[in-house]
Amino acid sequence: MDALLEPFKIYLQHKVSITDEQFYLISDQLKVKSFDKNEMILMKGDVSSKGYFILSGLLRSYSIDGKGKTHIIQFAPEQWWLTERNGMLFNEPSDFLIDAIEATKAVIVHKDFMNEAAKYVPCINDLNNNMLNNSIRFMQKRINMLLSATAEERYLNFITLYPNLTLRVPQWMIASYLGITPESLSRVRKDLVHKQFRS
Repeated sequence: MDALLEPFKIYLQHKVSITDEQFYLISDQLKVKSFDKNEMILMKGDVSSKGYFILSGLLRSYSIDGKGKTHIIQFAPEQWWLTERNGMLFNEPSDFLIDAIEATKAVIVHKDFMNEAAKYVPCINDLNNNMLNNSIRFMQKRINMLLSATAEERYLNFITLYPNLTLRVPQWMIASYLGITPESLSRVRKDLVHKQFRS
């Protein structure tokens, strides 16, 4: 077994009851791939059959509108998954792009992995269902934040969700994720600093 897969094995063992022997049986379906900083991983219109579990580094999923503006959908730091579900589940072209913000190592999981792994580890189906449900919940909360939350509330939610990214991600990317301008984000950050000094 590739030693680089060890963190992924530990992750699975925290989520489901899987033995070292069972992981060995399914590990030949996995591979670790490295991506350079700024490397494009998925283009809009491509059909992706892969999911990515981040071992180190940082990926992002985003779209670009007709005016050339970037809209970041998700960041994926260490221990996060990033999957383009149009291709993974429905074999349809992607509406999004994926690239590497930092040099990244990720476990590549093909679309049939969970079904094949379940032959050896039946409880992995529970993990798959939980991941899907969590993804839906994440997107519902994200939509609600974009529709109804103030810029400050969105930023505070971002810090809670991604506590180690504020120093790793350019401010314009954070603003893009929050659906606000970089100038608005700068004002929010200054206001929060002032509130801390007053408290």
